[in-house]
Amino acid sequence: MTRREILAAGIAAVAASGTSRAEDRAPRSMGLVIHSFPVRLAADKDKRPEDRLSDPIRFLEYGKSLGAGGVQIGIGARDDAYADRLRGLAEAVSMDLEGIASLPRDEGDLPRFEAEIRTARRAGATIVRTVLSSGRRYETFDSPAAFRKSADRSVHSLGLAAPVVVKHGVRLAVENHKDWRSDELVAILKTLGCDHVGTCVDTGNSLALLEDPAETVEALAPLAFTTHIKDMGVEEYARGFRIAEVPLGDGTLDLPRIVQTLRAAHPDIPLNLEMITRDPLDVPCLDDRYWATFPDLPARHLARMLSWVRGHAPTRPLPRTSGLGPEERTRAEDDNIRRCLDYARDRLSPGRTG
Repeated sequence: MTRREILAAGIAAVAASGTSRAEDRAPRSMGLVIHSFPVRLAADKDKRPEDRLSDPIRFLEYGKSLGAGGVQIGIGARDDAYADRLRGLAEAVSMDLEGIASLPRDEGDLPRFEAEIRTARRAGATIVRTVLSSGRRYETFDSPAAFRKSADRSVHSLGLAAPVVVKHGVRLAVENHKDWRSDELVAILKTLGCDHVGTCVDTGNSLALLEDPAETVEALAPLAFTTHIKDMGVEEYARGFRIAEVPLGDGTLDLPRIVQTLRAAHPDIPLNLEMITRDPLDVPCLDDRYWATFPDLPARHLARMLSWVRGHAPTRPLPRTSGLGPEERTRAEDDNIRRCLDYARDRLSPGRTG
């Protein structure tokens, strides 16, 4: 029998025994975010859609093979048969499923968004991650007016999305995505006032907006539905500093403390790994353009962040993938993922972060 046939064969037994219920499961292992696999996704571009890692069923199976407790992936708008099959497989192997969806651009895009939310819910996902904007604030916008125009569109889109997720019983988790500082995102969500809309706490992104990682988590945890757990390496350069995802435990973040903060707010919050194997990202915080959308941000934030970066200088250069061949990049990505899952099992499991 194929793996899919074996998994499918277990569905009836799971349903009969009731072991798919969340309260009957063993403590949840760390989940996997599809964005952790840029190398494999790029290599899949010429394959049939159903054979790509970005196919939710295939990604669920792959996550299971690595020992992950769940997956977060874009499910899309699919027929009921596919959604039912995906749900059955997730239940058969006691894995959690979270969706990813982009917000509706306008009223005309609402049918697309609702179709994706409906599919996610039918497939068993009760959490769907989204972002207010896809670009990095300091790279995309060169004036306060340009940022404000985009920001207004994003907030309008979130307002359109809220009734849809309420209708389908889904929680929409907005990621801090190098676009809004934590206080700004919290203000947006509190103004919206919808208990079905909260945060997806990314533990590393807000470094690029000059935020202390521990303070980011403390600010966003009360509104959190889910997470992107990552560790970060940092290094200074002439125009500011660079950041890079590194295997959990190899970077600058106090991950046990971060997880304690998250669990204090929500004991059962999902921990999902986002380990992106790539070259470091530049944060040119000493350039005038960087500050174009921060006209009122006090200079103390810059001073504190540069001091923090200097205090966490790496003992060796940050990892890079440029110059590696395809097989080397794939091996690096696989190794990073496995090391992270091992660390999470050994150091971040319930009862091991104290």
